[in-house]
Amino acid sequence: MTHMEDNVKRRLKAFRLNAKLAVTAWGEVSQAALRSLKELTGRYTLSVAAGDLQFLDGRWYVTNAGLLGIAQRRRCSGIKTVLQKELTDSAANRWIFKATVYKTARSKGFVGYGDADPSNVSPLVRGAEMRVAETRAVNRALRKAYGIGLCSVEELGWLSGSPNPPQVRRQQENSHVPNGSNNGQPRLRDRLCLLIREYSLDPTLVKAYAADFCGTPTIKDATRELVESFISHLAASAKENRDGLVCKLNSYAQPAEVKP
Repeated sequence: MTHMEDNVKRRLKAFRLNAKLAVTAWGEVSQAALRSLKELTGRYTLSVAAGDLQFLDGRWYVTNAGLLGIAQRRRCSGIKTVLQKELTDSAANRWIFKATVYKTARSKGFVGYGDADPSNVSPLVRGAEMRVAETRAVNRALRKAYGIGLCSVEELGWLSGSPNPPQVRRQQENSHVPNGSNNGQPRLRDRLCLLIREYSLDPTLVKAYAADFCGTPTIKDATRELVESFISHLAASAKENRDGLVCKLNSYAQPAEVKP
């Protein structure tokens, strides 16, 4: 098998895994949306399991994690953020940031601006407007730098400020599954299982690594935030250096008992 054929095979496998989890997480996905997903999978190596994409109101949106992953794979030289003090009103919790993405050390940079105030952020992150503004600025700069036409989910005004659209709100109201989704994201268990399958990892060793990473007896005892952090870490490790990750996982294998 040639290198090109191998790449085609890997992309097709990644797309099929993405499509399967997308249908599991969001229900019916149109053929047009699946074609877009195939393009996004092949061009940017975005992963539904890693939380790189969200599907809302029939459209795909890239996440901050997905954009940072693209930058890392393209060997981004650096990202600089600067608070725009003359436009910011800290007393009113209104913040504006400028972000510059440098694709190479000699790049002049790609600039993006992000703003946030209590009127355009979710109540869940109320009080964190400064961080939201910085994230939005970074997202816009990254999208410019790498020619990504998708809007990022963190930039959506209706999602972060206004009440959720009916279909998203119904999903949230009807979801009572542990480790479930709230913002249209796949369940954590589904994301972890897909990563295990995508990179052919040992599920028992992954669970042991997860418990150690979260500092809990088992992964079931960990908080949602810790599990999300572990999944992001696992996805990044698998993409960057699967062999190194496998070596790490093998360190959690139980030694065989020596019979007398």
